[in-house]
Amino acid sequence: MPGFIPWLSLHFLVAAAGTWLARRYALHRQLVDQPGERRSHSTATPRGGGIAIVVVLLLAAAFLGARVPAERELFAAFGIGLVLVAGVGWWDDHRPLPASWRLLVHLLAALVFAAALYRQGAPAWQVFLAILAVPVLVNVWNFMDGIDGLAASQALLVAVAAAFFLGGPWSWLAAALFAACCGFLPFNFPRARIFLGDVGSGALGFALAALVSLAPGRGEVTSWLFLLPLAAFLVDAGFTLATRILRGERWWTPHVTHAYQRAARRYGHKAVTAFYGLFSGVTLLLMWMLSNAGAGVGLLLAVFWYAFALALWGWSRKGLS
Repeated sequence: MPGFIPWLSLHFLVAAAGTWLARRYALHRQLVDQPGERRSHSTATPRGGGIAIVVVLLLAAAFLGARVPAERELFAAFGIGLVLVAGVGWWDDHRPLPASWRLLVHLLAALVFAAALYRQGAPAWQVFLAILAVPVLVNVWNFMDGIDGLAASQALLVAVAAAFFLGGPWSWLAAALFAACCGFLPFNFPRARIFLGDVGSGALGFALAALVSLAPGRGEVTSWLFLLPLAAFLVDAGFTLATRILRGERWWTPHVTHAYQRAARRYGHKAVTAFYGLFSGVTLLLMWMLSNAGAGVGLLLAVFWYAFALALWGWSRKGLS
């Protein structure tokens, strides 16, 4: 394997250069998100910058699959699933597609990766976890990609957890994801000059779902701890979605009722992205402190942390309305 610093540097540079090229392409093709009452930004901004992250992940997966024959099939399935999710997102960035079509492609990508897990000897419950995690996290990252820097910075933090605690060649893929997010973020934060687009948010969600699905049996900490860095997004997206469904709203349409969107209207994008980063950053510290803890302790901590996140979400519904 190459040195860790060269590995990070290479993928950072590819992501940065790719994002710059994606911005030029988006401006040329007029792929621009306009401000509106259902959006959280106030200026027209090009979209689709996440294609650079897709390229980084595909290059990393191809290299790692070639270097680690025992994992080749799984890396190939990862690449196929990523192309499916990013491909339908790229199409949607150019010409909007019905939500049902996109979801079908997400499910197909989940089945491809889950089938490879099954062929690798993973237990049935882990295969089911992959089938569930892919469409959930792909759509959660899409829902939560609404203000400057938020989706990419949160993916970066989850990637850090996977790089340190997953182990094996997949930790190198997580490191490549971390570097890719670092290369993209200067174009997206503190002031967005390009958005991830569906191609980018979907790719981040798929990559994180794959890493989380691999945690059982491969992680160097109890699998419950891998849920911690996902808490901010899962709680905000999940409970906001549930509220909209219970109210009979068209939950699949754009809106500005997430906690992060409410907070951004009052405190601004930079402050909210920083707060979410601090919240999820604390979970990395907790994972490190409890790296030798058993499954029972990990489960209790996960329950406590999600309850805390839910309490903050509930407060936001009242305090930021």
